[in-house]
Amino acid sequence: MTPLMITLLVVAGIAILIAIGYMNHVVEANKLEKARTKVELNDRLRRCGELTETFPGQFMTPALKLLLTRLELNVCQRLLNLEKTSATTKARITELSAMVAQGESIPVNNPPAPIMTEAKAKDVRFLLEALHGQITRAAHDGFLPPNEAKHWVREVRHILVLLHIEFFNNLGQQSLQQNQPGQARLAFERGVQYLRKQPDPQIYAEQLQYLEKLLARANAQVMDKIAPAEGDENQLTAGLKDVEADADWKKKVIYD
Repeated sequence: MTPLMITLLVVAGIAILIAIGYMNHVVEANKLEKARTKVELNDRLRRCGELTETFPGQFMTPALKLLLTRLELNVCQRLLNLEKTSATTKARITELSAMVAQGESIPVNNPPAPIMTEAKAKDVRFLLEALHGQITRAAHDGFLPPNEAKHWVREVRHILVLLHIEFFNNLGQQSLQQNQPGQARLAFERGVQYLRKQPDPQIYAEQLQYLEKLLARANAQVMDKIAPAEGDENQLTAGLKDVEADADWKKKVIYD
């Protein structure tokens, strides 16, 4: 065997080792990517389920329910590509496909959840943030066309405004029932200011007018509480009259 042949064999051996190492690296990278994708898809599946089950009924429309079902179905189909033998995923796909086939006739069973506290308002806001994340990710993946994604992003913002309207209205009404017009005035005032700051306040002109009327009502009650009733002589006003009479007497004595 000539030195040239030995050199070629050595070079070929090194090349084979490098190729094997590269192939092993690719295989391991693919395994890691598959595992990462499964974790991500399962997390998205959990979030879709949470949104579908816990979204307040007063904000859940058939169109939104259909969107969430489509998003969940897409995630399940991608999971099935990774776990082709998963009976659970296959069953869920069958169930979701039947729901999507109903279109906007899809049933909406979410019960209303009145927004009575700031904590509850924050919970719903977090749900809206999660929904926004699911929409933008579906658009990034190419599942939602850009125009549809933009429509739903606008819808999420609209629901956020409706959330604030309900919160400020409920907070103010509750304060009125508890005979706390000052607190009611503050709540209605916050609602009015929030709507006036919207990019297109005309969309919410009716709600703004309603809150302005409530604000005027609460303000009138506050003023009624502050101002003593006409002809009412309480201890303070009586005391002031005594002081004034005493001052008048002293003036009379001095100048006489």
